[in-house]
Amino acid sequence: MMYPWQGAAWTQLQALRARMPHAILFHGPTGTGKADFIEAFAQALLCENARPDGQACGVCASCGWFVQHNHPDYRRVRPEALEDEPGAGDEEGDGDRKSKSTKAPSKEIKIEQIRALADFMNISTHRQGLRVVVLYPAEALNTPASNALLKTLEEPPPGTVFLLSSNSLDRLLPTILSRCRKFALPMPSHDDALAWLNAQSVPDADSWLREQGGAPLAALAASAHGSREELDVLLAFLARPAPDAALRAADKLAKAELPALVAWTQRWLYDVFSYKLSGKIRYYPRYQKELAALAGRAQTNNLLRAIKAMNERRAVADHPLSAKLFVEDMLLEYTGCCT
Repeated sequence: MMYPWQGAAWTQLQALRARMPHAILFHGPTGTGKADFIEAFAQALLCENARPDGQACGVCASCGWFVQHNHPDYRRVRPEALEDEPGAGDEEGDGDRKSKSTKAPSKEIKIEQIRALADFMNISTHRQGLRVVVLYPAEALNTPASNALLKTLEEPPPGTVFLLSSNSLDRLLPTILSRCRKFALPMPSHDDALAWLNAQSVPDADSWLREQGGAPLAALAASAHGSREELDVLLAFLARPAPDAALRAADKLAKAELPALVAWTQRWLYDVFSYKLSGKIRYYPRYQKELAALAGRAQTNNLLRAIKAMNERRAVADHPLSAKLFVEDMLLEYTGCCT
């Protein structure tokens, strides 16, 4: 499956097929459809009668196997948390399904998953074509898994193509980056993304899209939940920061997804900084009055310090020692910089 904003990238990608790299790393913002794009490319590589534009025919035996998730020359590697979400189209999933196990599914790609590829890569292909391995998100590789994958990329098996996807290149080993052909999948324009959301009958599509940083699949997933409760709790505090309010908000937000809280706060800080410098708001136009007031009294150096601190928090948001303390510290630090 591809999305309307990916047509130009697909055309550009076809130029690589004449001399196919052994590994391509697709990178771009979260929530823009990278996983769907690379799986469409994987199907096209395995298709026995590809169309002139390079897309899979959809009717050959290979396409039938691929659609049924049992193609013998294809493997997909992703965290258990995504495997528990069948049909999750993009890297972030919709966060709505629960594992059948009482144990929380891992958000990491583990070394056992990489080692499991050994037998697959050491036998002949079933259709005398390519073997294709899709792996996403690449930043979910833990250290042992990264090292195991690196060894494979250093000595790639013949006839095997790796298609990786990443939301954040700076979280990958430089050695892995150096052994992949990088291919950018950019964010769609606001107008293109908004047109697509409107076609999906998303109510208040413009607000959802802005709040998700312009990522249409993230906006669609957020709108499907039908609630901005956690976001509104956070924004109400960010609009009027105070130490006691920080503690109350942290109590309400302790069970929220921490990477999302950090991302929302980063966007808020960007809006404050942008309004201070240019009078423009990108993410939260419904809070224009509050953003303007904050921009008027916040010092530029304090805003820059807060933005830097939030970037550092983003790197550790997946593995805090205590979720509640993480949120309290984040909100109190914001209070100190923006009051």
